[in-house]
This record gives sequence, C-alpha cells and structure tokens, in this order.
Amino acid sequence: MTLRHGSFRLRQTVRVCISGCRGKKSNGALTGLIPVRCVVGYDVIVYIGIERFLHNRQREEIRSSLAAEYGISLSSGEISVLSGRFLAYLKRLHHASALRLRAALAADGGWPLHIDATGEDGRGTLLIAFAGWRQWVLGAWKIPTERTDAILPRLRETIFRFGPPCAIVRDLGRAMTEAAEMLRKDLKLKIPILACHLHFLSDVGKDLLDQGHDRLRALFRQTKMRSQLRTLARDLGRNLGQDIDGARAGLLRWQKQIGQQQPLPVGSAGIAVVRALSQWILDYPADTSGHGFPFDLPWLALYDRCLQAMSALREFLSIPPDDPAVHKALERMRRILQPAEENGLGFVAVADRLTRRAELFAELRKALRLREESSRGRRRTACLTHTHSQLKDIRSAVGRLTRRLRRRRPERGPAGDRRDAIDIVLSHLQKHGRFLWGHAIQLPRKIDGGIRLVDRTNNAIESQFHTLKHGERRRSGRKVLTQDLEKLSPDAPLAGNLMHSDYVSIVCGSLDRLPEAFARLDCKTRCRSKSSILNITVKTGDAETASLSTADRKLVRSEEMTSRIIEAAQKGLGKRRVA
Repeated sequence: MTLRHGSFRLRQTVRVCISGCRGKKSNGALTGLIPVRCVVGYDVIVYIGIERFLHNRQREEIRSSLAAEYGISLSSGEISVLSGRFLAYLKRLHHASALRLRAALAADGGWPLHIDATGEDGRGTLLIAFAGWRQWVLGAWKIPTERTDAILPRLRETIFRFGPPCAIVRDLGRAMTEAAEMLRKDLKLKIPILACHLHFLSDVGKDLLDQGHDRLRALFRQTKMRSQLRTLARDLGRNLGQDIDGARAGLLRWQKQIGQQQPLPVGSAGIAVVRALSQWILDYPADTSGHGFPFDLPWLALYDRCLQAMSALREFLSIPPDDPAVHKALERMRRILQPAEENGLGFVAVADRLTRRAELFAELRKALRLREESSRGRRRTACLTHTHSQLKDIRSAVGRLTRRLRRRRPERGPAGDRRDAIDIVLSHLQKHGRFLWGHAIQLPRKIDGGIRLVDRTNNAIESQFHTLKHGERRRSGRKVLTQDLEKLSPDAPLAGNLMHSDYVSIVCGSLDRLPEAFARLDCKTRCRSKSSILNITVKTGDAETASLSTADRKLVRSEEMTSRIIEAAQKGLGKRRVA
C-alpha cells in the first residue's frame, strides 16, 4: 500500500544461481517505496505521522482520510504502530543529519541551549534540549525524575552531536542548576548560565503570595460563599421561569439608567437585577488574565467583587424596593456576603496582607518587564523584540528596585509582614541575581561579529510543552494526561521541527521528499528484520528512583505481592508470640 498506487498485489521475481556461485538477485524496484518485510510504503508512514503529530488528528480521522483519498484500509492499531515507526525514522534522520545541523548552528555564531522538563502528576517526565535562535528541538528524552544524574548525560549527548552552545538557559530547579554547572565545567568554556526570568518571577510570586492566597481560599470555602451565591442565582432563575426573556429586557433597560438614583425595578426585572448581581460576583475569573498563579490571584479577585457588591447592595437598600420579593432577594444576598466585611473570620486582614504583597510583586514584575511575555500567545514575540539597550534598562530598573526595597525595609517595629515580604524578594535577587544577566552574546568575527541576544525566558520550550499536551488531548480526548504522557514516545517533540522550513531543507529538502529520506536511511543500514531497523533504543542506564513507574506499579500492585507480604507478616507475628 502506497499513496501513489493505493492497495495492490505484488509479484516479484528473484533470480538464483543454480550452482550457488552467486547470491540472489532482484530488480530492487521497491527499495525506495516500501520498508523491508512491510506492506505499507514510506509515504503512508509519513502521511500518518504528519497527520498524527503535526495536525493532531485522531486515528479514526486518519483511517477515514486514507480510505477516502487513497483507497487504503488500515486498522486503528496499525495507525498507532505506523505512528511509532514514523517517530523512529524521524529520530534516525535527525541523528543522521547532525553534522549538517551542527554546521547550520555554527554558521549562526553558536546557539543558546534552553533546557526544561515537563510531566503530569510527577509521571512521564519529558526533558527537552532546545536551540533558542533556530527554535529547533535538538533532543528529547524520558527521564525517571528531574535529577542531575538523569539530565547531565542527555546534555552531554546533545553537545556531542551539535557542538558546544554559546549560553545555557535553565529554570531555577536544583537539578537543572547543577546539571548546567557541571556541563559548563565539562566544556571548559566561559559561557553564561542564565536563569529564566519567568521562572524567577514565578518563584518569587509563589513565595510571596502562596500562603495568603491559600488562606483566602480556605475562608471562602469555610463560609461556602460561592455555593450560596450559585444557589441564590439558581433559585432566582427558577422563580423567573417562563418570564426570563421579559426579565432580561427589564434588566437591560435598568442598565441604561446609569446616573439616575432610583429604586430597583419591581417584578421580574428587579429579580433579574439581583440574579445578575450574583452572577457578576461569580464571574470573578473575568478579572484575571489567564496566566495562572501567581500572575493571577482569583480568590483576591472574588473578594474584591464581593466588597463592590456589598457597597452596591447598601446603595440599593438605601431606597428600599417597592417589591417585597426584590427586597427579600437583596437581603438574602447581603447576608451571604456579610462575612467578607467582618473581622471575625479574618477576611479583611488576610486580604489586606495579600494585597500589599501583590503590590510588591507587581513592582518586581514591572521592573522585569514581563507583563506581555507571560501571555502564552505572545511569548515568543515579546522575548525576541528586546534590544541590548532595553536589557540594560531592565537591569538598571531591577537595581533601582533593589535599592528602594533596602531603604523601605523596616528594621524593627510592628511592620513584620512588610519586612518579611521585602526579605523574600531581596533574598531571591541575591541568590539568583548573577544568573539574570548576560544575554548579549558576542558573535565571532568570521560571521562579521556583532551582538545577538538570548531569550530571557524558556517560553519557547513552554510553548512546545503546551502544543504537545494540547495535541495529545486532541488525539486522546482526555483532559488528564498522566497515562498518555507516560506512554508517549520521547521522540514526539522532534516532529515539531518539521514546522521549520530551515530544518526541513537541511534534513530532507522538503516534506514531499521525507519518504525518500527515510528510504535512504534503510538503504544504508539494511537489516534482516524490520524491528532492528525501526525500533532502535538506547539503554541509558538510569538509576531507578523512588517514584512508582509503570513497570514497578504492575509488580507492586499485584495480588501476589500483597499475598506474600501478608503471609510473611503472619509468620513473623506467630514467631513473636512464641518468643
């Protein structure tokens, strides 16, 4: 089966010397079309791989398109097998093209190495080595956990294939930090090791805001304020019943009466106003940017909306509504929101403390100028638009902020929380400050010199992770990807390189010629069985960790394991009683 010919039957004549003085001889017409001992052509494998990993199509979608467009019928299981073969071929092609890729990176004056890892619930940890300027994935591996002894061999493998980098960008984890330092020591080069600014800002924000934000969330859960507001909105909606359209029209007329102090409307329109107010409070995520904690504080946004709603309720009740049902609904909402204004539960103290710390975090965020970069859709553009002079200004702004914080820090007195908050920021700046700068790379004279900047963040890799997980959710239909990432081939990120025309032109010329490139790989390394060709694995020799891997889980959770433990425990208990 090939895309060009569809499904067909093949008869091939193999000529054999009768006397045995010569080997078998065939015309070799299928050498560039179909892998050894396989019935599916290289072009079908490429088609399935591109549809699966670039277009994120499901197996049934691929089956339908193959049948409709090319008359090729494959099972869902065969689609999965061929997807794995595509990644195996792609990895081999990537390694076979290492010298040409290395030359392209050297022609740029070097390449910054970005390293990061991701996973899901502590499982399926995927490590990526990324060439920042070219946006290429140079290597991807599954590792047991983020440990130095698991990360460092992979980085050495990348350096061996593609040459030494001109800089290393990492997160703030201890394993990544140690691996980067040891790699630089191995290279014996004075290259900068840079901490991702977004990871740095996130780390500071979590230490500043985590405790207060968790406390505020606990207070809202303790008072069940959200659930009571949802119940109120649901009850009012049921009371409106069939009059909901008319009530919404009355709500719209009331909204247009801004600036006119008058009682709330009566009847269904007044009920709709109270219902809309409760829905407005519950819509507090609209006040966040979608970047996640600590860049967003959703529980503080909910608290702010509760306070605004309480102020509005006082205004509405100052002129009591003529309709008793509307007045009753307002009083019910006031009772629900009342704990947010009282000091008994500690809402006010917790929110004030969290607000002050959020303002301090905003100062650091403004100095680092990462407001736009934290947006997933604009990460790459924001990182690449900084100039050398802008980076100098950012460094100066952080220096000025550091001096201001030292002057503002109270040495003694009751302002203990403000002192602790400032100490958190200053301690992070002192610990990681030397890794925050050095992004200007002097290019060699052989390419006319000059300066080129390294991205301040690992957003490019984070975008790769987001795209990978989004595609996996699209393919599997599952939101939780714990098992999917654990079973996902580590070579899947390499498929993203096919989106870059410069990479494609180096490894195969064009995507149309990718099947030919796969065929040439087999011509050079012809083996007896297709498994030895396609399923090449490298034993890394990782030391096992305390994490419960899939292989260990099958043994640990088996009934036989439990039975043996119980049997041994009962025998041990019997011996203890005899003694």
